[in-house]
Amino acid sequence: MSEELLWSVIAAGNLGTVATIKKDGRPQLSDVSYHAAGRLVRFSTRTTLAKVHNLRRDARVSMKVTAPDGYGYAVAEGKAELSPVAWALDDAVVEELIEIYRTIRGEEHPDWDDYRRAMVADGRLIVRFRVDHLYGWVN
Repeated sequence: MSEELLWSVIAAGNLGTVATIKKDGRPQLSDVSYHAAGRLVRFSTRTTLAKVHNLRRDARVSMKVTAPDGYGYAVAEGKAELSPVAWALDDAVVEELIEIYRTIRGEEHPDWDDYRRAMVADGRLIVRFRVDHLYGWVN
């Protein structure tokens, strides 16, 4: 399977299942909305969630995306980088969260001030990973 074809599945989607590694070595799975471009995957999460704790301990991450027609899948693997936690309504993390929202949703939020407050209150951060390995099967 060509990497170009597998990457096209990742880049075409915006919903995937992320796997991180729990302390006992078993996978921890989470569905995420994401943006992928230039072999970089980004998604938003809350600092208190298991995937963040797992990634702080072991940065390895995998994400499975089902092909748009449902006949196939691609898995992207890499090492995660965690942004700082959003702490101010106008900090760089909140600005990037807005960019990711716009890209994934393809629309404007009805109340950006409320969105900014929610990102800070939720303790949001951004997980970024450069894809260093792809595998899967596409029909």
